[in-house]
Amino acid sequence: MPDDDRIPAADLPPGAVRRVGDWAVGNRGPGPDGEDRHFAVSRRCRHQLADLSEGTLDADGCLVCPWHQSRYDVRTGEMVEGPRGFLGYHGPTPGYTQLVRLLGSVARLRVRRAVRRGDDVVLD
Repeated sequence: MPDDDRIPAADLPPGAVRRVGDWAVGNRGPGPDGEDRHFAVSRRCRHQLADLSEGTLDADGCLVCPWHQSRYDVRTGEMVEGPRGFLGYHGPTPGYTQLVRLLGSVARLRVRRAVRRGDDVVLD
């Protein structure tokens, strides 16, 4: 398996998001079974192509874009909340935000399975 399809699990503590090739890979923290819930989604935000591997995870386990705070469900790749701004502006854009959210629900992020194998998290 190529090295660009894996990351040391120690580099992905709960709440972390990292770049692994073309993917934003993260750890949503322990699930009901106590095991960490890893994910992998394509790295480019559907709004203005920000690098989602620089994003954060919110309390709901959604990946939040670092530029304008669009939120993505990492299980489906769907944008669940549109951006809060455009270009350098960071503030309300109600009609525009809904339009981008609609686009993001149709043009979802690609989703790839990420599982722990030994000391690594591997993309299947």
